[in-house]
Amino acid sequence: MTDHQLPAWLRPLRNSLSEAERRFAAAPTQGRPAGILVLFGEDRRGPDLLFIERAASLRSHPGQVAFPGGGLEDGDADLVAAALREAAEETGLDPTGVEVFGELSPLDLEVSGFQVTPVLGWWRQATPVAVVDPGEVAAVRRVPITELTAPQNRYTMVHPSGRRGPGFQVDDLLIWGFTAYVLDNLLTRGSWQRPWNRDRTMAVPSRYLGRQPIAGPDLDAPTGAEPA
Repeated sequence: MTDHQLPAWLRPLRNSLSEAERRFAAAPTQGRPAGILVLFGEDRRGPDLLFIERAASLRSHPGQVAFPGGGLEDGDADLVAAALREAAEETGLDPTGVEVFGELSPLDLEVSGFQVTPVLGWWRQATPVAVVDPGEVAAVRRVPITELTAPQNRYTMVHPSGRRGPGFQVDDLLIWGFTAYVLDNLLTRGSWQRPWNRDRTMAVPSRYLGRQPIAGPDLDAPTGAEPA
């Protein structure tokens, strides 16, 4: 996919990708491979991103906000296929309307053992999305980038362990941990960041605590980073 096929607002992110990221050469080398779909769309509210909220009844990361995605399965040709398959299963989107234009380097999640590759997609032909299985996903949301970058919606999240990392609060949607780390990086690379008060903190809500993290790429901090 060439740059001129992307909307102008998405080209700075595309231009920030290394040659390996553009050619899908950043393959996982260890851990259990997983792919998440970072899907950029656009509607009357402007450019946006697609998120899911995991069901509160799940043992793994209950109630947390994440990008659609999951582990590589035997039938998946690669991590792009895995991310698109999982997104379709979780949100009902039609993968044929998604143009994948790159991927970020894999991130090691030591606690869960996953090595997660963020797959970048442009929603060239958007289709309706909604919860497919309420036992897995509580909500499917498209969130405008302008709301994610609004200074009043930005926080530094503080975990009881003392770890700190980026956080986003858009209405009732709280994004923190691994998902917030990936999102913060993308906003910087896409030149969308706006100045915000990094001394403005929020404690990680207790509803996210008290359960040991089990397999899942949307909770843990990637190696070398400090998200909550």
